[in-house]
Amino acid sequence: MTRKPWDLPFTAEPTEVAALRRAIRLHLGIWGLHEVTDEAQLCVSELASNVITHVGPGTPATLAVSMNGVHLRIEVHDPDTRALPTLLDANVDSVGGRGMALVDAVAARWGVQLHLDHKVTWCELATGLTSPNGHVEGPGVRRAEALLEFYAGAKPPLRTGPGRLGKALAEESVITVITDFLHWLRVHGCDVDEALDRAQTRYDAELGG
Repeated sequence: MTRKPWDLPFTAEPTEVAALRRAIRLHLGIWGLHEVTDEAQLCVSELASNVITHVGPGTPATLAVSMNGVHLRIEVHDPDTRALPTLLDANVDSVGGRGMALVDAVAARWGVQLHLDHKVTWCELATGLTSPNGHVEGPGVRRAEALLEFYAGAKPPLRTGPGRLGKALAEESVITVITDFLHWLRVHGCDVDEALDRAQTRYDAELGG
């Protein structure tokens, strides 16, 4: 799976934070990185809120997301090179100062890059990938991989037992197989709904033939 970098300009306003959270969830779903979605949304919220609080509402900013090896990299760009994020030891009684502490708690690393006309506050999350273009394998994906190998070897199908119980078990097994293949399609960046539509179209055509 190729995970191309993307960016999204936004205005530093509280109402924009929810939209940024939805955007990161959508893209991580496409990338098959559901396991880090909650942490990524938290980081996006805190980095964007940091601009609102310390640079000012209405500031033009940009969210940029990419892969750095097997880590998910989240960046927020803003034009103020003076207001630097600080990691505070926020205690339970403090009203603010917890933003970067939360980022520090969930991210593998974070930092700030200063440029002539802007700064970049970034963090990186461990994804569990073994290669930048790989995917995180769940049990369903592993079963689908085994079934792919089974079908590729053109082995004879398994026989089901007689009677209603045998038919019910077989039907449940088929549903499980289909579900596993849907997991496999998702983690490989395929459009699951499109695949289902194509399968239905092919099935209908074969019935009509």
